[in-house]
Amino acid sequence: MAKAKSSTVFYCQECGYESAKWMGQCPACRTWNSFVEEPVRKMQSESGRERKAGMSSGGKKPSKLSEISADGEERIPSGIGELDRVLGGGIVPGSLVLVGGDPGIGKSTLLLQVCRLLSERGKKVLYVSGEESLRQIKMRAQRIGPFQDSFLLLCETNLGDVEENILHLKPEIVIIDSIQTMYSEEVSAAPGSVSQVRESTGVFLRLAKSCGISIFIVGHVTKEGTVAGPRVLEHMVDTVLYFEGDRHASYRILRGVKNRFGSTNEIGVFEMRREGLYEVKNPSEFMLDGRPVGASGCVVSCSMEGTRPILVEIQALVCSSNFGFPKRQAAGTDFNRVSLLMAVLEKRLGLQISGCDAYVNIAGGIKISEPAIDLGIVMAVISSFKNRPIEEGVMAFGEVGLSGEVRAVSQAEGRVAEAKKLGFQTCILPQVSLEHLPHVDGIRLVGVRSVRDVIDYI
Repeated sequence: MAKAKSSTVFYCQECGYESAKWMGQCPACRTWNSFVEEPVRKMQSESGRERKAGMSSGGKKPSKLSEISADGEERIPSGIGELDRVLGGGIVPGSLVLVGGDPGIGKSTLLLQVCRLLSERGKKVLYVSGEESLRQIKMRAQRIGPFQDSFLLLCETNLGDVEENILHLKPEIVIIDSIQTMYSEEVSAAPGSVSQVRESTGVFLRLAKSCGISIFIVGHVTKEGTVAGPRVLEHMVDTVLYFEGDRHASYRILRGVKNRFGSTNEIGVFEMRREGLYEVKNPSEFMLDGRPVGASGCVVSCSMEGTRPILVEIQALVCSSNFGFPKRQAAGTDFNRVSLLMAVLEKRLGLQISGCDAYVNIAGGIKISEPAIDLGIVMAVISSFKNRPIEEGVMAFGEVGLSGEVRAVSQAEGRVAEAKKLGFQTCILPQVSLEHLPHVDGIRLVGVRSVRDVIDYI
C-alpha cells in the first residue's frame, strides 16, 4: 500500500528553502536551526487542456521591448524630506515598501505622520491596523496633529477582508501595520508563520502592481535585527527601510538597505519628540554636538551614507590591561576591522599595544561599516595611546591596508566640501585622492601615503 503524501513541509526562515524533512543546516544559505514545520497548501490548478487552449483568464502574453513605454512616473512627495531622500525622491506609485525596526522605535508614528501630510493634499489613504484599536490610533493621532476626512482607518487581520476593502475603496496609499498579524483563511497556519507572511506579502504585491497602489507594510524584527519571518520577504518587496537607534534616545536613523527605485544605503535622521518625529536637516551638526575639547583619542572622520557625506566623531581609549587577556570593544563599527587596524599599527609602527585594553566608539549612535573611516580610527588609537590630543579643526578619512598604506576612497571631493562647510581648517586624506582633486579654497588639504605620515599630526 502506497504511503500518503505528507501534509507538512519544512521551510528555512532565512532564505525560504523548502524540504520534505527537517534539517539541522539549510543547504541553500548554510544557516543552522532555521527550519520550521508548516502545513502544505494544496493549490487547484487549471487542467493542461485548458492552458493549452488559452482559456486561462489571467494569462499574459510576452511584449516586445519597443512596445513598452519607458516614461517615468511622477513620484508622490510624502511631505517629509528625509523620508523622500531615503526612498529616492518620493513614493513610487505601485511600489511595495517594507519598514522594519525594534518595538517602540517610531515606525507607526512615522507612517501616521505621512498619512496626515498626504491626506492634507487630498490623497486617499487607508491605514490598516492589526495590533491597535481605533481608539489607540486616535489617541496617537491627536498628538501628531489634525487629520482630513480622506484618511481612513480599518482594524482588521483577515487578509480577504483587507483585500476586499482595498479593491472597493481604491486608495492611493495603504499602510499595513503589521504584516505578522495578517492571516489568510486558505492557509492552515498561525498568523506570523512563514506560510502566512509569505501569502500575505504575495497578495499585497499583486494589489500594488495591478492597481498602482503604494503599499507600506510594517515588519517586526528579531533580536538579531532582521525582519521576523522568512528572508524571502525582503526579496519580494521593492524597498526595505530599517529604523535604527536606541528607543530610549531621542535620535532615530532611517536606513534604506534595498531600493529598486533609487540608491541604497541612504539614511534619514529624525528626532523623536512628544508631537512625533522631526527631521534633522544637517546630521553632521548633531553628530558632532558636544565634542570634547583638548581630549586625546578623538578625531573627526567622514563617511558616505548613500549620496550624503556625514561627519562623525571617532573616540578611542587605550589603557594598560590589569588582566592577562586584553579587552577589545567596538561600538558603531566592525569589531574585526578595529582589531585588524590595531595589528597593523603594532606591526608597521612598532606600537606596543597588544597588552592594552582598547575601546573604539562612533559617537551619535550611528553604525558605520565603510572602510573610509580607517584612517580616523588609526589616528584616534595613536592619539589615545600616546595621550596626545589632535588639534582642533582636523578631519581625516582614508582606507588603511595591511601594509600600512592609505588607499583612495570614493567621492573625496564631496567629503572635503562637507568638512569645509562645517568650518574645518585641515583635511587629511589619501595622497592618491588628493592628486585627482581640484583646488579647494578655505581648507588645507594634506595627502598621506601610509600610517607613518599621520604621526606628525598627533
